[in-house]
Amino acid sequence: MTLAPETTDVTVRTTDPTVELRCDGDWLTVCDLARLVPGRGVAALLPDGRQAAVFLDRSGRLHAVDNRDPFTGAAVLSRGLTGTHQGRPFVASPLLKQRFCLESGQCLDDASVRVATYEVRIR
Repeated sequence: MTLAPETTDVTVRTTDPTVELRCDGDWLTVCDLARLVPGRGVAALLPDGRQAAVFLDRSGRLHAVDNRDPFTGAAVLSRGLTGTHQGRPFVASPLLKQRFCLESGQCLDDASVRVATYEVRIR
């Protein structure tokens, strides 16, 4: 899990592009882009204690959703399987297999459930 932002006065600048996530209006550095593998997620701990699951899909687009599975309460969505349904990218929870759209956070298996989404960019 990546802790963002840095908690010391020491910073390291890499030559790799970094992934940033907008949380409460501020952009936070999450990880180096090179750490993201298409189809797999990375969990990031946010300053307020929440977690985000960051994904690089197979077409090269970045997505970020809340890491907490609303059906079980476990922080596991970053470990879920990714795919597409009717052209929409999703992550399936590794526990009960509900699918969540990576663009909107909408559960594709239960329209009454949604996870938070985050704006994400490459810096």
